[in-house]
Amino acid sequence: MTTAAIIVAAGRGTRAGGGVPKQWRPLNGRRVLDWTLAAFQSASIDHLVLVLHPEDHEAWNEFAAKPVILAEGGAERAASVLNGLAALEGHGVDKVLIHDAARPCVSDSLITEVLAALDSHAAAAPALPVTDALWTGAQDTVTGTRDRSGLFGAQTPQGFRFQTILAAHLAHPGGAADDVQVARDAGHQVKIVPGDPDNIKITRPEDFSRAARLLGKDMDVRLGNGYDVHRFGAGDHVVLCGVKIPHDKTLQGHSDADVGMHAVTDAIYGALAEGDIGRHFPPSDPQWKGAASEIFLRHAAELAGARGFTISNVDCTLVCEYPKVGPHAAKMQEVMAGILGIDASRVSVKATTSERLGFTGRSEGIASIATAALVKA
Repeated sequence: MTTAAIIVAAGRGTRAGGGVPKQWRPLNGRRVLDWTLAAFQSASIDHLVLVLHPEDHEAWNEFAAKPVILAEGGAERAASVLNGLAALEGHGVDKVLIHDAARPCVSDSLITEVLAALDSHAAAAPALPVTDALWTGAQDTVTGTRDRSGLFGAQTPQGFRFQTILAAHLAHPGGAADDVQVARDAGHQVKIVPGDPDNIKITRPEDFSRAARLLGKDMDVRLGNGYDVHRFGAGDHVVLCGVKIPHDKTLQGHSDADVGMHAVTDAIYGALAEGDIGRHFPPSDPQWKGAASEIFLRHAAELAGARGFTISNVDCTLVCEYPKVGPHAAKMQEVMAGILGIDASRVSVKATTSERLGFTGRSEGIASIATAALVKA
């Protein structure tokens, strides 16, 4: 059967603080939404739909280049879900999961259990039985109690046969609390799947610290640094971070002497405890003479991926009097991001001088310092 998941990320809610919608807030080195998407990608869902607010222009640009189907958010959650369902028409989907972007701790096992329940039910959703006493209250005073028998706390992902939930949403007048209510209002029974206490929904500021603890239980975070130097020689350009810049000198080295890319490469190798470029591409080997440094950087990125790490970000500082780096920094970020397979917003390239001190101050060469952060969840 063909499966799909709709991640609803069009909300504007800011009760969790931070001044931006909670799905875009940072959480353990990624954004909340990044954790949520990664959970469904690792579950081998056939089609992934991301519902975005129409005004989140940067997000639209970012995810347009990624293997997800984009849909526009509506005035309320139900409209957003319906837009997500419409985006899946024609893809032959049998089962669809609908999930809140603000639940980044969803487990692979819970996703699998909800999908499995759809083999014998038209709808299924995870929930936790209410175990605490229930009170009513007013003006900070308890006014009564309620029987908790048969009460459950709903979670997502909520799963449905695709045509079942599409027809239910198309016929619904609106105002439903969630997709389970939409299905029930259409006359469908919903199977309760045991929920996961760790599958929390981020709503309040304190929820971020709890989610960070949950996601960090098995997280492996690595930091590496790199440093490289190349002297100037006769020439008419330099290559820095993959960008050719006209100059009255060139950098000398066994490869193309891209001092910035070398430092970033060594930073990634360092985070992996894999030595430096010289270990993997010995200068004594003539095949690497004049080689483009993107070969080295791509190898380091692929090695990180093979070890299960995501490159969270890299930061590169070029130390030189000339050439001026600022006009080329954005292009450098773009080039290195493409090689690393990450968004350009996660690559920093900047420059400084050494105030005319030392070999860089005397314009004898260029130095570079870099840091790389790798994360394995």
